[in-house]
Amino acid sequence: QVQLVESGGGLVQAGGSLRLSCAASGRTFSAYAMGWFRQAPGKEREFVAAISWNGRSTYYADSVKGRFTISRDNAKNTVYLQMNSLKPNDTAVYYCAGDRSTYNSGSSFPTRKNLYWGQGTQVTVSS
Repeated sequence: QVQLVESGGGLVQAGGSLRLSCAASGRTFSAYAMGWFRQAPGKEREFVAAISWNGRSTYYADSVKGRFTISRDNAKNTVYLQMNSLKPNDTAVYYCAGDRSTYNSGSSFPTRKNLYWGQGTQVTVSS
């Protein structure tokens, strides 16, 4: 059974930083692309970032490009999202997502819904 558990959310002032972590279990973590999505109140869930199974390829939403960095540590079965220069409109519940097929790049994540999902972690950015 695949489990994804996010941590690291919280309250931060605009311009600040947070690092989210997602610990995965239940399968061979290193074989699967991983990603992050977010959902703000009253809005649909949206793609934030994705990383290939081997960490060599990364993809970002235009709204976070240059501010957020996705990375993974396959030895720790963990994917990270480093968020810098946070803005109030980054406020959302952030969800970790895992691919269902092996050895993919993650490039399809922006339009994918059939992923494994974590329970989410709240990020609130105050102005």
